[in-house]
Amino acid sequence: MMNDITIETHCHTYKSKDCLMSPRRLIEICRERGINRLCVTDHNTCNGAFEMASLAPDLIIPGVEIMTTQGELLALFVEHEVPSGLNPIDTIERFRAQGSVISVPHPFDYHRNGSWSESDLRLIAPHVDAIETFNSRSVNSAMNKRASLFARELGLLSTVGSDAHTYSEVGKSTIYMKAYEDSGEFVANLNSAFLNTKSSNPLIHLASRWAVLARKISSF
Repeated sequence: MMNDITIETHCHTYKSKDCLMSPRRLIEICRERGINRLCVTDHNTCNGAFEMASLAPDLIIPGVEIMTTQGELLALFVEHEVPSGLNPIDTIERFRAQGSVISVPHPFDYHRNGSWSESDLRLIAPHVDAIETFNSRSVNSAMNKRASLFARELGLLSTVGSDAHTYSEVGKSTIYMKAYEDSGEFVANLNSAFLNTKSSNPLIHLASRWAVLARKISSF
C-alpha cells in the first residue's frame, strides 16, 4: 500500500565507538533495501543522526541510545542533545519536552551494558511508549521473549530493531506500519504495525569489538 512504510528503528553510525558505518553508505543501503525511514540511534550522541538528517531529511528519524543511571533508553524524533548519565525520569522528561518517542532497547539482554533490572524497569514503564521486544543482536532468544512477555503484561507497545553496527545488519528487523505525520501519530500507528524480525549471527559482535580496536589503533 502506498501509505505503508518500512522503518528500521535502531541503527548506529561511525559516531558510536563500536561502529564504523558511514552516513552516505547507510543512506544508499536503505534505498537499496526498501527502508523508508531509518532511526539513527548512536550511543549517547545525536551527532550522527543530525548529520544524516541533513543529507537525507526524508529518510532519517534522529534518535539516540542513551545511558541513564539504571539502564539504556532509546529516544526517537530527537531535536537536541540530552546528556547521558541522568536518572531515567529526568532523561525521559527532557526528551518528552521535545516531543520524542521513548522505547527501552534490549531491556533483558544481560550480556550487554544498558540492560535493566526488572524492578527498575517496572518503575519507569508508565513513562515510556514502548519496549523493544526483539533485538536482532540478542544472542539468546529468551531475552527477547522475556521483553515481549513484559510488554504484553504491562500493555506496552512493541518496537523491534536490528541494532545494526555493520552494513549487513541494516534491515534485519523492521517495522511495517502506516505512514505518520508526527511522533504522536507514529506511536498511534504502532498499534497496527507488522513486526518483521530476524536474528543476526552472534559472531557479528566481533565486528563491534574490531571497530573499537580499529579506533584505538588509528589514534596512535
